[in-house]
Amino acid sequence: MSDQKTEKPTLSARERAIRCAELAADKKGYDIRVLDITRISTIADLLVIVSGQSDRQNQAICDHIRKELKKYGKVQEIEGETDGKWIVMDYSDVLVHIFHEEQRRRYDLDGLWEKGEPVELPPDLQATIAANAASFTI
Repeated sequence: MSDQKTEKPTLSARERAIRCAELAADKKGYDIRVLDITRISTIADLLVIVSGQSDRQNQAICDHIRKELKKYGKVQEIEGETDGKWIVMDYSDVLVHIFHEEQRRRYDLDGLWEKGEPVELPPDLQATIAANAASFTI
């Protein structure tokens, strides 16, 4: 028997944020933005902001991200999952915010973090996000 521990694969903060965006899109999340906030804040390196249509959808997005990213390390904390209106997932270097559209407008994180630098998402992810938005009456 070997005493060697199997090392978990790792992701950079940017890779983790983009992966979170991809996973949110898998569950029909829309209006997905990734912002690099390293120049303006010390709370995290990147923010992922996602909109969903219902509590259940937001909870499904959260659960999907948690399960798929488990192989890269455990989420530090999750707030708001039970209610599902505004869920925050803390991966230390990446904060994921999953909102109902109404909550997103009310708290306006997009405006609050407008000095953050938008991260360009891969074209296939952009297309998925656009298709998700088009499938809902927003």
